[in-house]
Amino acid sequence: MADRRQVLVAGAGPVGLMMTAELRRYGIDVRLIDKAAQPTQTSKALVVWSRTMELLDRAGCGGAFLAAGMKARGGGMFSGRERLATLDVRAVDSPHPYALMIAQSETERLLAEHLDRLGGRVEREVELTGFSQDESGVQATLRHADGTAETIGADWLIGCDGAHSTVRHRLGFAFEGETLESDWILADVHLHGPDVVSDEIRIYWHADGVLAFFPITPGRFRVIADLGETPPGAAGRPDPTLADVQALLDRRGPGEIVAGDAIWLSAFRINERKVASYRGGRAFLAGDAAHIHSPAGGQGMNTGMQDAANLAWKLALVIRGEGRDGPLLDSYSDERSAVGDLVLRNAGAMTRVALLRNPIVQSIRNFVVSHVTRLSPVQQRMAEQITELDIAYPGSPLSVGGGHRMPGSLQADLRIGGGNLPRLTLLHPHRHAIAGLAADWPGLVQALEAAVERPTLVRPDGYIALETEDFAAITGYLAALAGPGARTK
Repeated sequence: MADRRQVLVAGAGPVGLMMTAELRRYGIDVRLIDKAAQPTQTSKALVVWSRTMELLDRAGCGGAFLAAGMKARGGGMFSGRERLATLDVRAVDSPHPYALMIAQSETERLLAEHLDRLGGRVEREVELTGFSQDESGVQATLRHADGTAETIGADWLIGCDGAHSTVRHRLGFAFEGETLESDWILADVHLHGPDVVSDEIRIYWHADGVLAFFPITPGRFRVIADLGETPPGAAGRPDPTLADVQALLDRRGPGEIVAGDAIWLSAFRINERKVASYRGGRAFLAGDAAHIHSPAGGQGMNTGMQDAANLAWKLALVIRGEGRDGPLLDSYSDERSAVGDLVLRNAGAMTRVALLRNPIVQSIRNFVVSHVTRLSPVQQRMAEQITELDIAYPGSPLSVGGGHRMPGSLQADLRIGGGNLPRLTLLHPHRHAIAGLAADWPGLVQALEAAVERPTLVRPDGYIALETEDFAAITGYLAALAGPGARTK
């Protein structure tokens, strides 16, 4: 084999780009391939939520996203011009209390530029056609645009290659779930009218179905609407025309909204599917290769990018010899599969509530939503869920013991800044008290003085691993994670 890398990443969408950039930041030798000739040209995924923005900050490119995107305060649910509910995310406990509206084409551009600054690049028109693996690594077969084949060796393979993932198919993993029996349309258009606003996602519930507006840039919106149930076995509908979109706006919207300048018109169906495990030996799955679900909530891309951030620091520690395979890499599937289940369940529930057809049930739904969502605890819970700030890993093998701050949880005052080493951070009111411990494990942990009640060990992704006054427990935790190169003595 002419080429051997530490990691081969298949798929250069937002998840593959995030994965590769994070690994490169940690000093890992990565090759990123994609069979497409060019990046995504359409808007596709439109929102970057608060938790993902925090991870982009840690990665070192959050500012570029802020400069390119547009802030939205949250969302509103309507029936005609009547506002049923408001979801305001401006009160969430995050440096980014908003939805950042940005087209996926821009997200990919920004991540590719970030990767370029880290010395990486995307190899296009290079397709993964197969692979085998053993205890020593992965042997992958690639096909280039001119038809030539290449065999590459890698220590690890990561499939970020989408819903039709070659890595998943070759692993033989079942993609369990269903296709919803309804047709939908998508339109990327410009909207004009008195109820058109660019700082809020708007969802209109109508007796016929749902209509939603997602702002992309000032005046430009994604419009999504369902077209009713699909007979079993029926072929997909043709792509809509601008006239079709206008008819739906007139019937289901607040009135006086005009669509024009269509950029993208498409028909689609919603799939809800997920694998049981995100790891198969030396191969991993992330993003749509592992889970796909309803676009309700706009969490698909965000969840995939967070998959990448979760795996990258763990894999980097193992490759660098500072972390152990078992506890670190097995925890990736444990943690992120549980999150995938949660997102799948929440997005599915939102979709099914929007698609209720019975007029009596619709009236009850509207009444309940308009009253219950006014309650402050409900508002807070909804905001934390949609921004993905509620994601935690209390059941993870990496979350140990109890304390004032629950292990596995994310705390705003403990979101330690990034860096180019995938180390855990040990916080203590007096740095000198823990300097020796950090000096013993320089590749695994760094010491930081902070106003905490008791020593706290924080993961590179900002989640609490352990909080305790027992230094023996801290040493035992590090010893359990440590690889052969972690300790100096």
